[in-house]
Amino acid sequence: MSFAPPSAPFDWIDDGARRRAEAGLVRALRPRSAEAGLLDLASNDYLGLTRHPEVTAAAADAAHRWGAGATGSRLVTGTTTLHAELERELADFCGFEAALVLSSGYAANLAALTALSGRGSLIVSDAGNHASIVDGCRLSRAETAVVPHADPEAVAKALAAHDGRALAVTDSVFSVDGDAAPLTALAEVCRGANAALVVDDAHGLGVLGEGGRGALAAAGLAGGAGVVATLTLSKSLGSQGGAVLGPARVIDHLVNTARTFIFDTGLAPAAAGGALGALRLLRREPERAA
Repeated sequence: MSFAPPSAPFDWIDDGARRRAEAGLVRALRPRSAEAGLLDLASNDYLGLTRHPEVTAAAADAAHRWGAGATGSRLVTGTTTLHAELERELADFCGFEAALVLSSGYAANLAALTALSGRGSLIVSDAGNHASIVDGCRLSRAETAVVPHADPEAVAKALAAHDGRALAVTDSVFSVDGDAAPLTALAEVCRGANAALVVDDAHGLGVLGEGGRGALAAAGLAGGAGVVATLTLSKSLGSQGGAVLGPARVIDHLVNTARTFIFDTGLAPAAAGGALGALRLLRREPERAA
């Protein structure tokens, strides 16, 4: 009797790699140099602030003062006065009661969706939402209804079919097509169903609203009792990190329940300092948003 030799634990990866290659779907990293000499039309550096002398100086100053890392999770040693300053100024600039800074925009979406839903609740998610929202829905253990893109009536029908706690989630500006969500109509639908509205404003901050205050400010929804925004600090602010903005009781709830906040090392001081420097520059020079 003969036996086939056992396969190695990761042999299955080779089959997947072969199929990707045949389909022309292989991803590859292409490192760029600091002095590439190219006009960059592919980045998210919408306002050109990532290399602005004032922003890089703020990042360097923060690194010199606080060190290279935050040294721990935010609830242990990872919260500095710099983080608190950034949160206060973000909330004030965008028109919300409070803010919470996390290590990335991806982590911010996971935090908001998992902490504000859960078993027995419903998340209504736009079909065009970012992957971080999709993953937040999957991790939330909530029932998820994926509705057609930018369709408030479909959101209303999904909410009406659910008896219990619910929220709707959408990008403000969709990263693939660049179109904007119908935020006013969505907010009206959510109010009628007593549901929360969570908006990922990653591509709206620094671009939309007076002085770049974001899509929710532009729609007159910033600071609403049932409205939560998530942001990234890596696009218009040219740094790195993410944030959740909303009512103070929502932010306090995230501090106590959001796993991507509780168990993650705090945002590096240089990133927090750079984002704060960019935010202050944008506040001082609102014409940059135009």
